[in-house]
Amino acid sequence: MDLNTLLKDIFRLLDIQKKGLAKLGLKTVGDLLYYPPTRYSDASATKNIGELVAGESVSIYGKIDGIKLGRGFRSKVAMASATIEDPTGKIGAVWFHQPYIAKMIMNGTYAKFSGKISENKKGLYISNPEFEIIDKLPITTGTSLFGESVEVSSFPIYSETRGITSKWIYHAIQKIFSSGILDTLEDPIPEDILRKYNLPAIKSALVWIHTPRKLADAEAARKRFAFEEVFFIQLTKQKERMENEKNPAFIIEKSPEDIEKFTSRFPFKETEAQHKAITEIFEDFKRGRPMSRLLEGDVGSGKTAVAATTAYAAVTTRPQGQHFGTLQVAYMCPTEILAKQHFESFIKYFYHVGISIALMTSSGCKKFPSKVNPTGWTDISRSQLLKWVVNGEISIVIGTHSLIQKTVQFKHLAYVIIDEQHRFGTAQRQKLIKKDKEVPHLLSMTATPIPRTLALTVYGDLDLTLLDQMPVGRKPIITEIIPPTKREPTYELIRKELQAGRQCYVICPRINEPDPDKEMALNAKSVKEEAKRLKKDVFPEYVVDIIHSKMTPSDKEYTMDLFANGKTTILVATSLVEVGVNVPNATVIVLEGAERFGLSQLHQLRGRVIRSNHQAYCYVFSDTKSQKSIDRLKALKTAKNGFELAEFDLQLRGTGELYGRKQWGVSDLAMEAMKNLKMVEAARTEARLLLESDPDLSRHPELKAHAEAQDDIHFE
Repeated sequence: MDLNTLLKDIFRLLDIQKKGLAKLGLKTVGDLLYYPPTRYSDASATKNIGELVAGESVSIYGKIDGIKLGRGFRSKVAMASATIEDPTGKIGAVWFHQPYIAKMIMNGTYAKFSGKISENKKGLYISNPEFEIIDKLPITTGTSLFGESVEVSSFPIYSETRGITSKWIYHAIQKIFSSGILDTLEDPIPEDILRKYNLPAIKSALVWIHTPRKLADAEAARKRFAFEEVFFIQLTKQKERMENEKNPAFIIEKSPEDIEKFTSRFPFKETEAQHKAITEIFEDFKRGRPMSRLLEGDVGSGKTAVAATTAYAAVTTRPQGQHFGTLQVAYMCPTEILAKQHFESFIKYFYHVGISIALMTSSGCKKFPSKVNPTGWTDISRSQLLKWVVNGEISIVIGTHSLIQKTVQFKHLAYVIIDEQHRFGTAQRQKLIKKDKEVPHLLSMTATPIPRTLALTVYGDLDLTLLDQMPVGRKPIITEIIPPTKREPTYELIRKELQAGRQCYVICPRINEPDPDKEMALNAKSVKEEAKRLKKDVFPEYVVDIIHSKMTPSDKEYTMDLFANGKTTILVATSLVEVGVNVPNATVIVLEGAERFGLSQLHQLRGRVIRSNHQAYCYVFSDTKSQKSIDRLKALKTAKNGFELAEFDLQLRGTGELYGRKQWGVSDLAMEAMKNLKMVEAARTEARLLLESDPDLSRHPELKAHAEAQDDIHFE
């Protein structure tokens, strides 16, 4: 047995268990050993049976008796049951849907049980408890009558799914441990790094994380595995950075006078932060090596203007050795709505420059300028656009995922701009970058507030530039938290804004009403029903429309056009409008069920109404009674900017909830490390030093094998 051994080869698995393991991402022995518990049963919550109260989750110790198989009287559900006894009393234990438990424990043995205390007509019982067989009963509370004490371990609780229980995972790991596999493992982290940061070796760490004798051991193990994951991410990112630095890139140089001529047409004066960002990008352009930079800024801070100014420098530069044509720019957006919006805004920025700009999405292609109307755009076929792009006749191509298809080839792709970077995977980004011999410069932009530790980790291969200023004259959004009792007066405040000619977004967590027959359905406001209610009962005099992710791209575009042109006054939507939608006349946003969104997402949504110099309002409607949720929402009101908010959410809510694997490709365990800036910086430093002294990791074979197994990158 080794880390690559398949679980199905060592365990007899039912189909439901195979599906459950696949859902949890557990395929091999290594996957299971690296699957950390989400928490541990708290030894301090251990009680005597005589002290138990219904509703509490506790751990108890006792002698097992009366173990038997059975079925529910009405439900006919198969179950195992037993009686647990200690000197202070007895209690029943029931394992629903787990009759096999009766074969795992014997009458007369001692065990620790962890679970929730329930009550029925017969009295108290502990339902579906986790258990661990022990040799003798410990002294766990002050009133215990037991004799000698034994060292108590904290019982691990794992994330479950249908077919795979926490108990199954625990016993499977114990079986793997008993095979002797721990003695064969080589530690992928160099010993000097483990010593330097006082981290346990791989064997100790695996034992401590899955069977800790004390919680301090579990914490030490979690710290080690968090460091390990961040370290290997950094190793990969730093290697990518070093490889990228070896490639040639187009040299782009523009005089300050040329740039001033272009930016003087903007309807606003650039901020110091914008000027600094543009200067940093131009410095990168001159080096002859490909730029890799992340531009992070709040909604409305002027990222698009920075992108346009730097793109101008590229498209007014001739390819080397040519006296005709221009270098090309690809601008990639996460949604068609946003791509069309940027296409229209770039036409305003570049109409006087005399270059061609194209829009390429799955719904169709457009080109500016039109032969018929030099101030407008025209629809063109995809095949025609592809010919013009490969010939170098189109200077700027704006699009969605369509830009990374094999059929899209550029002649002189010098600069790639990617909006809302986290919505594209690294692989997608690399596809776009590898489309030409000379590697294009890369600017990734995001308005998602990212804590510094996370940016240092997941964007370890990029330089970071912050836009931390708003354009002059931009007023801060007035944010109010609205309890149910103040809903009606708030509607009147919104009505005053609408009477002044403004428009309003209303954001709901759901598209449709919850199914009343579904017990676990999310009971939250839906777009469709809320739009009907607002039109009928609150704002009958205004045009109310809806937009959501289930609509076709053409329907979404039509709806947004109506709203952007002022034909619709109130737009009820899901969080679809979170990314980039720009309607300057919309100055009010209502966030329904706000406690159901993350703080970063709420901040992004709120940013939809800071697109002009009119006073903007954000009304946060929430029915929550949870103090933790109320504190989070208050932070939305008090935080000065998105960066401050991201750090607050990181500490209060936890990265597992805030970001997690789905968005960033980082495990929840590593995300815990994001709360520790020193750890992230240490992992970053060690990865860099290691690669500087041993670029191909030839002196660290275990490290090299581990890194290459995790990522599609080779250290040669």
